[in-house]
Amino acid sequence: MNFTNGSTLLKSCHRHQCPISEAMFRRETTYLENTPEETEARMHHAWEIMKDAVRTALEKELTSVGGLIGGEARKLNARRLAGKSISGPLTAKAIAYAMGVLEVNASMGLIVAAPTAGSSGVLPGVLLAVQEEHGFSDAEMEKALFNAGAIGYIISRNATVAGAEGGCQAEVGTASAMAAAGLCQMLYGSPETCLTAASIALGNLLGLVCDPVGGLVEFPCQNRNAIGVANAFTSAQLALSSVGS
Repeated sequence: MNFTNGSTLLKSCHRHQCPISEAMFRRETTYLENTPEETEARMHHAWEIMKDAVRTALEKELTSVGGLIGGEARKLNARRLAGKSISGPLTAKAIAYAMGVLEVNASMGLIVAAPTAGSSGVLPGVLLAVQEEHGFSDAEMEKALFNAGAIGYIISRNATVAGAEGGCQAEVGTASAMAAAGLCQMLYGSPETCLTAASIALGNLLGLVCDPVGGLVEFPCQNRNAIGVANAFTSAQLALSSVGS
């Protein structure tokens, strides 16, 4: 099984009566000639790295190589735990987690580029926060990651996920689209709904440029991962409510 854009992805899902995550899983195990066990193990490993990155940011004092960021996630999490968040517990948690992953990345820690290092906080921020708040299993989260991977693959094949080429819309925009689609599947959205959420998320960040501070992308990237989290939640909510389709 293979697909090259949203249209062919939907056709594959309809033909095989499966969600996007299953279509992506079949692509990985057939077109790329990986065994099902290898494919599952690789995604499980990626999910564990994502969770570890969040924990590292909340438990350790981190300072980026450029010295522009470090400690923001712990401050946000402390405010959340004190009940002082104005964005609601789920969004507050996801924002803290997403910004934390960027601290780990900027301090040369281990992260998963999803789709890039500069946008690596959005997907784990959204998914881990939702898992903790709603009790989803790791297996369910990994299916959401396969769904998100399909969105990232389509964008990278037809456009770009490189900030140097497409600006921040290509990085955080894609990450938001991936997170929105994965979240929709977790909440029982159809393949069409997942793609609608991804489309809304991309549209919301069109024109977002890459603008380094002091020659570094630490500071703007971290804040934009937080924005990407809110964008993913909003886009998923719109799509699941049949708004914007």
